[in-house]
Amino acid sequence: MSTTELAAEPASPTPVVQGLALGGIGGALAAVVLIGGLDLWTVNWPRNPLWRTISEYALGPLRPVFDTGVALLSLGSAAVLVALIARRLAKPWSGGSIALALWSIGLMMVVVFPKHDWQIGPSWNGYVHQFGSLMAFIALPIAAIRLSKPWRADAEWGNWGRWTARLGWLSVAWFAILPASMIYAKFSTLAWWQVVPLGLVERGLTLTEVLVVLVLAAWCRRAVRRGAQPQPVTGEPLPSTMA
Repeated sequence: MSTTELAAEPASPTPVVQGLALGGIGGALAAVVLIGGLDLWTVNWPRNPLWRTISEYALGPLRPVFDTGVALLSLGSAAVLVALIARRLAKPWSGGSIALALWSIGLMMVVVFPKHDWQIGPSWNGYVHQFGSLMAFIALPIAAIRLSKPWRADAEWGNWGRWTARLGWLSVAWFAILPASMIYAKFSTLAWWQVVPLGLVERGLTLTEVLVVLVLAAWCRRAVRRGAQPQPVTGEPLPSTMA
């Protein structure tokens, strides 16, 4: 389908896009509240949240709260993706859109497949959990950087694009700590997960990526309120529409 044909199509109804964006905000905030609440509840456990990974909550009686938080973040992220496409801030099959979809799918894999219980030993569902987690953590920074690229130099929407990109690169920086610790561990007597506070790094990375979802959702809401969707000034043009 050509750009002209896309531009001729009517935009999605404003209330629908607004609702999707709000759903994304609600899902992301709910995840922060639920997971943050778990951290406060367990702060005095033998291993505090600075060293304990978030997904360890999936192995005990707190699993329903953990699963609910991650599932809401996954569904909220999917709602934001649909809103971005419906508002034509993103193309359906662009690299950024695909990466955002992979983030959402990866999060749901974390919910469906619990991590290894090392008191028992490794399991196939634990490997799927690891794959989903890795896919999500890698995909979201890519989504942020790619989705923001056409808009960073735009006079009106440049700030939204630049903040999205900054958070994407900050996520990359958080994630880079993990392979760096693995390399360091090769030359030390420590295991790689003992080199840095793994829980702190994971929480910093997760919170940064949640902020990406919130910024994308707020950006979409702002575009709806403005009525007209402008053309990006860099990259491949997206079709403009009116609400």
